[in-house]
Amino acid sequence: MFLKKDENKPELTIKIKITNKELFSIYAMLLKGENTLSNDYLTVTALTKYIKRKFERDPYLERIYLTGEISNFRNRANAHQYFSLKDDHAKISAIMFKAAFQKLKFTPEEGMKVLVIGRISLYEASGNYQITIEHMEPDGVGALYQALEEMKKKLKNEGIFDAPKQLIPTFPKRIAVVTSPSGAVIRDIMTTIKRRFPIVQLVIYPTLVQGNKAADAIVSSIRMIEEKGDFDTMILARGGGSIEDLWPFNEEKVARAIFEAQTPIISSVGHETDTTIADLVADVRAATPTAAAEISVPLLSDELIKIEQLKLRLVQSYARKVEILNQRLTSQLNSYIFNQPQRLYEGYAQKLDLLTERLIRAMEEKNQQLKNDLNVHLLQLNAQNPTQLVKQKRSDLSVMNRQLTTQMEWYMENQTKRFQYAVQSLDYLSPLKIMNRGYSYATKDGKVIKDSKQVEAEDKIHIHLHKGSFEAKVIKKEEESK
Repeated sequence: MFLKKDENKPELTIKIKITNKELFSIYAMLLKGENTLSNDYLTVTALTKYIKRKFERDPYLERIYLTGEISNFRNRANAHQYFSLKDDHAKISAIMFKAAFQKLKFTPEEGMKVLVIGRISLYEASGNYQITIEHMEPDGVGALYQALEEMKKKLKNEGIFDAPKQLIPTFPKRIAVVTSPSGAVIRDIMTTIKRRFPIVQLVIYPTLVQGNKAADAIVSSIRMIEEKGDFDTMILARGGGSIEDLWPFNEEKVARAIFEAQTPIISSVGHETDTTIADLVADVRAATPTAAAEISVPLLSDELIKIEQLKLRLVQSYARKVEILNQRLTSQLNSYIFNQPQRLYEGYAQKLDLLTERLIRAMEEKNQQLKNDLNVHLLQLNAQNPTQLVKQKRSDLSVMNRQLTTQMEWYMENQTKRFQYAVQSLDYLSPLKIMNRGYSYATKDGKVIKDSKQVEAEDKIHIHLHKGSFEAKVIKKEEESK
């Protein structure tokens, strides 16, 4: 046994000089409802409660990790479990409450070595200390269980477990069995199939189902069957064993080989309580090899009985059908249609005469209605003679033409006046008109001089007049006074 120290809890050390006897006395006085026999003696209850309180308040006993062998174990269905854990030199009582025990993924057995996590407490009635177990797993296979859960999670996330399953053929012709060639498994399968459906061909693929090389052997056998391609069903079988014995059927390569197989696969690995990854990936899981054989084939005697029953039902149904048809034939032959066939169309002939009369009467009424409508339209057309309307519109058109001509003449005269006024205004603003009054402008290198800063003394400039131009030289430059 070893204790796990919580590094986050601070340690506090207080030194008090007090004897154990005085400490017991103080604790006994603090207990409610407990009276000491005297100042020097404690009751057994007081002492037990004191020790129980010491166990419960010890931070190192709140959560411990313990390893040992299971002893005195008797599985109590749907109840708390009481047993012991021991090693070569010591033993401790253990209790596992129902809620924690139901979460176990394995069945504890007498002598099994396990790893447990729990807390230490004291049972007052007997004065024995015990461990209350919160979690337990087999020692030595804890890593395998962890690896198994991780592989299940990985394949589940890929959708392999939830992928659509193939249907097992009801009447297979050939069945391949992947299992060990020796042992009770293959004998149970052969015996069951021979008893139930002896006409099927059973082909055994001897395969290692335990050990380091078993996974490769299983994958190889599955691929050989797939390459053969003429099997209706494949049975993957192995007897019970520990998790180490069944581990090849938890390998990823085996799971993917089963998933990729086109032949429907029945998995029967381990006991009914064992569930491997191969069981989850396979199309059907059987609890035992015998159950796998029963699933793979029907019971021939039952099928023969069903065939006879169907045959009898078919004959009876056919006879009943013939009887009904004969009755219908007799009834039809006795019908008036065959005895007095003219009666078949008498009603139709009478109905035809009635409809003919109704049709003639309806056509006459329709013709009269159309004639009345035509007369009304002629009267309306005469009332709406377009000759007078055309004359009125022609008169209106002449008036509008005269008005349009008048408006156009007025508009053109107005626009002419505006144009002449604009030409006169533009002439007043013409630079040539201004230069005619004696103004000129100077340029240097083709640019108009606007500021004295643009020329220097001795520069040559051009003077442009109203008529003509000449070249001049700058004698002196005067700056504009500010």
